[in-house]
Amino acid sequence: MRMRRILGLALAAATLAGVSAVGAVSAGAASSPNISRDDCAAAGGQIVSRPYADYACALPDGTTSAIT
Repeated sequence: MRMRRILGLALAAATLAGVSAVGAVSAGAASSPNISRDDCAAAGGQIVSRPYADYACALPDGTTSAIT
């Protein structure tokens, strides 16, 4: 019985660690990186003004990135 408890706790800890790692990677991928005005122009993007925010770069693939 004690061995089952130890194995169960180890499995739960491994699962929690795996979920935490996946969440951290997903959060990093979801945040868009900043881009400079020169990089935006070089990538074929347009600098657009956002209401109540700074300028952004609208890239041809439909994504937008904050301008640094």
